[in-house]
Amino acid sequence: MIIVTTETVPGKEIVELKGFVRGSTVQAKHIGKDIIAGLKTIVGGEISEYSELMEQARQQAIDRMVREAEQKGANAIVTVRLETSAVMQNASEIIAYGTAVVVA
Repeated sequence: MIIVTTETVPGKEIVELKGFVRGSTVQAKHIGKDIIAGLKTIVGGEISEYSELMEQARQQAIDRMVREAEQKGANAIVTVRLETSAVMQNASEIIAYGTAVVVA
């Protein structure tokens, strides 16, 4: 599956539009990681526990978007975007979305 943030795929022609596709996940903080992260705020620096959690969430949302595109018969997704929002305290939704197409 070709995934791009642009409206076209360089060197390819969009021959069929399959439509909007998306994938999302809601991730909650892990209490153990939350304690470690709290300690890191004292000394500063990257909170790698949260970085890893968000990377996993992004990948899961992208994987779900790709599955939906494959079900529609697409071989590429254009204009891909990722967004996040807080759905409740200590939980965030990650959504990946774009337009499924067939390129040749």
